[in-house]
Amino acid sequence: VQLQASGGGLVQEGGSLRLSCQASGRSFSNYDMAWFRQAPGKERIFVAAIGWSGGGGGGLLYGDSMKGRFTISRDDRQNAGYLQMNNLRPEDSAVYYCAAKWGGLHIGRREDEYKYFGQGTQVTVSS
Repeated sequence: VQLQASGGGLVQEGGSLRLSCQASGRSFSNYDMAWFRQAPGKERIFVAAIGWSGGGGGGLLYGDSMKGRFTISRDDRQNAGYLQMNNLRPEDSAVYYCAAKWGGLHIGRREDEYKYFGQGTQVTVSS
C-alpha cells in the first residue's frame, strides 16, 4: 500500500489542523493505520493509531501527550485516514507521517511494527 499525507501547515498556538492520509490500492480496511511525528534533531515518536475495521471495530491508541487533543479516524470507503489536532502547542511542531501495517490482534505503537510509511507533512505551531 502507498500512503500520502497532507494537511500540514502553519497554525497559532491553540489552533487546529486536520491531517489526511490517502492510501492507494484495495483492502485498506485490512490495515492498521498510525501517525508518527519527528521534530528536528529528535527521534520519530508515536502519535496515534487505529485498528483495522474487521479486527474489533477499529481500536484506538494515543500517545500520552496527545490524549484529549488529537483524534484519529478512518474512512475505508475513501481509503483514507485522518488526524484531527486541536489545542495545538509549539511542541507539536514536527513532520507528521502516516503509516500502515496489515491488521492483526495488536495495533501497535512502535515504528518498527509498521511496514508502510508515507512522506511527511510539516506542522508548525507558532507561540
